[in-house]
Amino acid sequence: MTPQPNPEAGAVVKAADRAHVFHSWSAQDLIDPPAVAGAEGSYFWDYDGKRFLDFTSGLVFTNIGYQHPKVVAAIQEQAATLATFAPAFAVEARSEAARLIAERTPGDLDKIFFTNGGADAVEHAVRMARLHTGRPKVLSAYRSYHGGTQQAINITGDPRRWASDAGSAGVVHFWAPFLYRSRFYAETEEQECARALEHLEATIAFEGPATIAAIILETIPGTAGIMVPPPGYLAGVRELCDKYGIVFILDEVMAGFGRTGEWFAADLFDVVPDLMTFAKGVNSGYVPLGGVAISGKIAETFGKRAYPGGLTYSGHPLACAAAVATINVMAEEGVVENAERLGAEVVEPGLRELAERHPSVGDVRGVGMFWAVELVKNRETREPLVPYNAAGEANAPMAAFGAAAKANGLWPFINMNRTHVVPPCNATATELKEGLAALDAALSVADEHTE
Repeated sequence: MTPQPNPEAGAVVKAADRAHVFHSWSAQDLIDPPAVAGAEGSYFWDYDGKRFLDFTSGLVFTNIGYQHPKVVAAIQEQAATLATFAPAFAVEARSEAARLIAERTPGDLDKIFFTNGGADAVEHAVRMARLHTGRPKVLSAYRSYHGGTQQAINITGDPRRWASDAGSAGVVHFWAPFLYRSRFYAETEEQECARALEHLEATIAFEGPATIAAIILETIPGTAGIMVPPPGYLAGVRELCDKYGIVFILDEVMAGFGRTGEWFAADLFDVVPDLMTFAKGVNSGYVPLGGVAISGKIAETFGKRAYPGGLTYSGHPLACAAAVATINVMAEEGVVENAERLGAEVVEPGLRELAERHPSVGDVRGVGMFWAVELVKNRETREPLVPYNAAGEANAPMAAFGAAAKANGLWPFINMNRTHVVPPCNATATELKEGLAALDAALSVADEHTE
């Protein structure tokens, strides 16, 4: 679709937004939200007719791009048939969505509890683990993000937690492996893995194994930096959970449904959790939907005992119809395979080439359509381009980098010292190369702030 400029309409949209919409994670008087006129595939455009290649996939959820006709049609058909219905009933779209998800989850994660998104999926997974074990504590990693609701934000390990953390949520944080910025003075992946597992087991011992209900990890952390765990780490966590009777929860809200070139990132590591959360890519974000995939042993806990939790819109028919259509589209069009192939053939070599030419690039890491580029002031010392959790003038180099990307028609996903390369999983090689070229130009601006 060719964008048609209509700045007058854009001004009306913008004025209403500024008058009435309260935006998340923002100081309301300091933001200037772009007015979006439309979107299709890997692109969106504003009311001035400027088109952007979306390297954020919305918020890492449009895994099949915007406005896929088969998903749009499925939502329209479901709205005409049964637009909504209470969660206590068996509804075709809900049942079929659960079946298709269970077919793709690892191991025996065959029961699906639907939520409205990823944060409440995490909330319910933690509640299930506590009720299953009768224990209060949850262990989670620094450098993590698990959602914005009360329990999920306290489980989160990044600075977005700080304002809500009263130290009373029963959460203990630990360091997960990340060789580039190792907390364990490791020099190899093998050392990093072994020392991270040793640290985790020591944390379990000193917190008291009998007090710990669950360990929750993003299979591959997302906004914290797309840090692919070293071989053996997740299997080692699985062994520790089995050893101490702890529920192992994997958060696949961001990594799931094709993002890593597998249906779920857990498949990359041949590990099966007890509970797994999902959202975002399950229906490409077209209608809010999330959920918890539940193992047999935890489902059995609630076989004769009521689970004390639910949501009015659990398994909403429109959301589930979108999920059915999305999963079928992904299977029919080879979207997961596309993410794996083009990630290896286009994204990875393209990013590594940029790293060789730009002194601002300290590290490139990822898999499939799930990559992070770490920006530094000095490659040798690995000093970040801006301070941790920088804002205002301290964040100026990253702001300049972001502005340069947008000027070149690329909408970047920037978090702290990183830009994430997370395009739709069905993006074409041509689109990916276009995005890499725009990223190349923006990195030249970041280079100006290096030593």
